[in-house]
Amino acid sequence: MIQREEAPASSAVPRRRGRAIVITSGKGGVGKTTTTANTGAALAATGAKVVLVDADVGLRNLDIVMGLEARVRYHVLDVLEGAATLDDALVTDKRVPALRLLAAAQTREKDDVDTNAFRDLIGSLRERFDYVLIDCPAGIEKGFANAIAGADEAIIVCTPEVSAVRDADRVVGLLGDERSVKLIVNRLRPALVRRGKMLSVDDVNAILRLPLLGVITDAPDVIISTNRGEPVALDAASPVGASYREIAQRIIGTLTTPPVVPHDKSFIEKLFGSRK
Repeated sequence: MIQREEAPASSAVPRRRGRAIVITSGKGGVGKTTTTANTGAALAATGAKVVLVDADVGLRNLDIVMGLEARVRYHVLDVLEGAATLDDALVTDKRVPALRLLAAAQTREKDDVDTNAFRDLIGSLRERFDYVLIDCPAGIEKGFANAIAGADEAIIVCTPEVSAVRDADRVVGLLGDERSVKLIVNRLRPALVRRGKMLSVDDVNAILRLPLLGVITDAPDVIISTNRGEPVALDAASPVGASYREIAQRIIGTLTTPPVVPHDKSFIEKLFGSRK
């Protein structure tokens, strides 16, 4: 587990009002919630104040991925409807004190959320936190409209599947030109790409044409850490964790080099590489 880093304010913390970033895709099951949790944990580990907002009302999962489900007493609708204060509803992470969670309601519907009120809530959070990461529900209906309302930046999470790319392309169009949009390619399997059985990162971005923020391979440690409620971004020994930390550095602006696309070595590369 990595330790919280002490970073100068100029490198990790924005000088202006906090940044609101919606993490979306259109298609369900591509890893938006896992991406939100790990990107938030990696940002908070630099010393920035980060809040994760679960906008998936009715299908709350972000608290489980973070391992914070036992600490949730109030949810976003409690705040919007005046049943709880924002401070009451915010849950402090048990590993990184700079990281907070605002959980979604589990027994309510997305239509219960007033879009303008949700936008105002995100605005309030931007006054208190350096980064507000919004976990967007699947689809492009009311839940999507709520999630993007207060965000001026977006991260598209896309797996190397034709259906995921098509849905992501649709979402990019709906986000409009007023938002800065970047791409994370998730669950890449380099061995399948080599055999022509999976889209490559270049294939995905030939359609989406977005700045590439990072590439996450489909590795067992992601599933293991998610089931344990421990973000893999905090695991110093995990290559996938390192990828999430690099994503955080690109968001902050301290890393400007493009992501290295992972690939499996061929038999010849492995043979001669071992003799070096």
